[in-house]
Amino acid sequence: MPVYSMTGYASAQHSTANALPNADSRGPAAAQLGLEIRSVNSRFLDLTFRLPEDLRQFEPTLRDLIIGKLKRGKVEVRASIETTNASGVPEASPKLLQRLNSAQDSIKSWLPLASPLSVADVLRFAASEQSGVRDWSEDLMPLAQTVVKELLGARQREGGRLSSMLSERLEQLRALAAQATPLVPQLVEQQRQRFLDRWKEAMALTEGSTLPEAAQDRALTEATAFAIRIDVAEEITRLNSHLDEIERLLKKGGEVGKRLDFLIQELHREANTMGSKSTALELTHISVDMKVLIEQMREQVQNIE
Repeated sequence: MPVYSMTGYASAQHSTANALPNADSRGPAAAQLGLEIRSVNSRFLDLTFRLPEDLRQFEPTLRDLIIGKLKRGKVEVRASIETTNASGVPEASPKLLQRLNSAQDSIKSWLPLASPLSVADVLRFAASEQSGVRDWSEDLMPLAQTVVKELLGARQREGGRLSSMLSERLEQLRALAAQATPLVPQLVEQQRQRFLDRWKEAMALTEGSTLPEAAQDRALTEATAFAIRIDVAEEITRLNSHLDEIERLLKKGGEVGKRLDFLIQELHREANTMGSKSTALELTHISVDMKVLIEQMREQVQNIE
């Protein structure tokens, strides 16, 4: 199953020439139905519809269609209807003009300062009147299915790019973990020896002398406890385990965004612990490089469904 991004856009139009009868001698009216869907990342599936009044009744059906295909994302659905006659301008019927004139006279009797209707206002009413006579039930849903399919394709293509980018970062993190792994026993031994040397200096022992057995045992105990505190082998092991799980999820695909987001948090936790326990500049640099890569992954994972 592919990995899907929550970011995508798709649109389509459906023209219905000669669909609307018009008494105008210049020719019959034509209508165009437009539908566009855009989506961005979100924790849940958040649907917003911006539909003209003639299509408002189809919102529940559109909602069911999208819920059946998408699981997460902030999704905005916009639809439009443009109706014109052969001249390209909506035709206002005499009956509509009479109604508008009567309504305007009535309003001005109560609100003398109200602005008069403009030509643009009349044309909008004319377009609305013409579009209202058409039944869009046979046109909207096939168009919606086409747009949703295109949206899924766009989200899949974007998801593929995100998956490739994450896979590259996984390989880079594995390389950094491989660099850090041989450093761990070396650093532990170095710190252990350094602790013993400082213990000797503190006791002001001369070269060639030996530590009292009790003091030497205590020094070894303290050195061992300190070595345990700076040992990052466990962090590297967990980090590699998280990398394996992320790789498995990317291959599995589907709804993996939330799981990936959790694993990215765990990766950051391990890399941050490595940096805080580090006693060597080289290991500190590795930890910083890891956190940069993990932050890049976090930004991209936010867009995966």
